[in-house]
Amino acid sequence: MTSHDVVDFVRKRMGTRQVGHAGTLDPLAEGLLIVLVGEYTKKSEEFMKLPKTYSATFRLGVQSDTHDMEGEIKTRKDFIVPTEEGIEKVLESFRGNIKQTPPQFSAIKINGKKAYNEARAGREVALLPREINISRLEIISYKFPDLDLKIDCSSGTYIRALARDIGEALGTGAVMARLKREAIGQYNLKDAVNLDDVDEKTLRNSDTHRQP
Repeated sequence: MTSHDVVDFVRKRMGTRQVGHAGTLDPLAEGLLIVLVGEYTKKSEEFMKLPKTYSATFRLGVQSDTHDMEGEIKTRKDFIVPTEEGIEKVLESFRGNIKQTPPQFSAIKINGKKAYNEARAGREVALLPREINISRLEIISYKFPDLDLKIDCSSGTYIRALARDIGEALGTGAVMARLKREAIGQYNLKDAVNLDDVDEKTLRNSDTHRQP
């Protein structure tokens, strides 16, 4: 289910076309999605600027054109399996303010065309690096090839691109194998309403239905 599919689902449940969301989740991802209904759709920019918290699994030793398991996977060879200590040293250089080049397979528009449509057509587009902030990049567990991380980051951060860049820095290559968005600003996954439970009565009685 795509983020747009969620919007369509909520439109039918709430009986209104005035529904939007505040930040796309990749098809591979799961977790928290802020859905805006009614007058809240005018506040989408405010919600999209909020920082995010993710848990993610990066798979080392492989690469793909999409930087996740959805793309064409290529196995990387001739590398030394990194130790957890070695990974920690590499991660240190990714904390704080850094420059990140978005993935070719992204919704960024170049000359009015979405980058992923150009990538699917075999055309590479020039995407400029952006400054992002990674305030937490913590190893939760590591057993090669899978590296589990907790990530706090600014809006505009691509976790797939982070996997790509960390994999390059390790010399192993890496792709994003799993992603869960656990928080957006003050909004937490543990307080969210399950999609199947969405209706007007549930949302009006929920703690999640509050002024931002």
